[in-house]
Amino acid sequence: MGKPFGNQDRNALKLFEIHDKTINIKSFRIPNLTNQIAYRFFRKSKAQRSYEYANSLLNLNIGTPQPIAYYEFKTPFLFKKSYYISEQLDCDLTYRELTTDLNYPDHENILRAFTRFTYELHEKKVHFLDHSPGNTLIKKVGEDYRFFLVDLNRMEFKPLDFKTRIKNFSRLTTHKSMVEIMSDEYAKCSGESYEKIVDMMWSETQAFQNRYHRKRKLKNQLLFWRRRQ
Repeated sequence: MGKPFGNQDRNALKLFEIHDKTINIKSFRIPNLTNQIAYRFFRKSKAQRSYEYANSLLNLNIGTPQPIAYYEFKTPFLFKKSYYISEQLDCDLTYRELTTDLNYPDHENILRAFTRFTYELHEKKVHFLDHSPGNTLIKKVGEDYRFFLVDLNRMEFKPLDFKTRIKNFSRLTTHKSMVEIMSDEYAKCSGESYEKIVDMMWSETQAFQNRYHRKRKLKNQLLFWRRRQ
C-alpha cells in the first residue's frame, strides 16, 4: 500500500495521506540470519534507532522530519520486518543537487550554510555517520536555508576530535571546488587554519572515493562469477 517515494533499491519508502498530513513510512528489509538474532535479543533495530535519534536531534534543535512511531515484527527467536514512521517533509533540494549542478542558484551560499550546519552538529556532539549527499534535505525559508537530516539509524552522540570532524565531510562530494568552499567556511567557524582543513578534507575525500571504487570493483567481479555459474 502507499505511494512509492524515492529510491526503493534497499528499503521501501512509501507515502500515505492521513487527514491533512502526508506520512512517510520506511520499511526496512529483513536482515540476514545473524542480524535477525542480534536485533531480536541484543541490538536496537534500525527503526528504533531512527525514531530515538530523530527525537534526540529535535531536542538539540537540529532539523529532521517529525518522528511519529516505529514498529517491529518479531518471532519468539528472530527479528523480521521493521518500520519507521515520520511526517513527510517537502524540501526545495537535497545536498545531492549541489554536487550534480555546480551552477545551481545561490550554490556557494547554500554550501556555506550547509557547512555551518555541519559545524553546529559537531559542536552539539552529533556524529552523523551517513553524512552523504542524499541524506540532507534543504528548505529555503525567506533568505535563509534550513537543513534536515534523514536516514538516521547510524549516528553517535559524543565529543568529536578534529580529524573525525573533517572526515565527516569525506562522503559528500568529489569536486575539489566544493571541498575548498566547505574548508574555508569550516575554518571561519572553528578558528582552525584553512590550509590544515582543506588538505585533510581533500585527502579524506580521495581516500573514501578510493575505498568506494575498490569495493564496487570487487562486488562487480563477484557478481560476474555468480552470473557465470
